[in-house]
Amino acid sequence: MQPLILKGSKSTPSIHFDPASHVLRLQGQSYPENASKFYAPVFAWLREYLAQPEGTRVCVDVELAYFNSSSSKILMNFFEILEKTAANGTSVEVFWRYREDDETSLECGEEFKEDAPGLSFHLVPLTEE
Repeated sequence: MQPLILKGSKSTPSIHFDPASHVLRLQGQSYPENASKFYAPVFAWLREYLAQPEGTRVCVDVELAYFNSSSSKILMNFFEILEKTAANGTSVEVFWRYREDDETSLECGEEFKEDAPGLSFHLVPLTEE
């Protein structure tokens, strides 16, 4: 299976899903005009990847400086899919990275963590250097 690599834009995150390393990375901002349309190939790739023989661990690295309500719903669906994978025996670790001074991002991460108890969910503050 080939990696999924989407270059980010002003309103869409960069996405790098590497099936060899089992790392799924989203980074940037997410407020596409049509979130469902933008994320449709991402979900198709994810479902195909997760249908492969089960791996022992999947690492999800999310660093979104901003996302709108449509993207929030997409993220919830994303975590639900991952939670089903975890329920089937695959270890899924999520690293929710947020700027230390961004309380909104921290609160969103806390809500996702609470809504997806089947995932090993880590809130990781990013310090400015």
